[in-house]
Amino acid sequence: MNSELCKKALEKVKNPNILVNLVSKRVRQLNSGGGSMSRPLVEASPSASMADIALMEIIEGKITYELPPETEVLTGDVKHHKRRKAS
Repeated sequence: MNSELCKKALEKVKNPNILVNLVSKRVRQLNSGGGSMSRPLVEASPSASMADIALMEIIEGKITYELPPETEVLTGDVKHHKRRKAS
C-alpha cells in the first residue's frame, strides 16, 4: 500500500479505523469479480494494488461513508461534557 495515498485518504476520512474498514470492504468488492461494483471507479495503472485503487477512490470522493448517529459517541464526534467532582 502506498503510504502517500494512505496519508491523503486519512485526511478525508479522519479516523484510521474507519479508513481500514472502508479500504478492506472495497478491496473485497474489487476482488469479487463480475458486476459493476467490482470495477475501479478511478483510472489506475495496471501495477496498482487493489488497496491503492480503493485509497484513490476515497481520495477522489468516489467512495464515501456515513456513520449512524449512535456511533458519534464512540468516534468522539460529540461535544464532551466536563464531569463534576464528587463532593
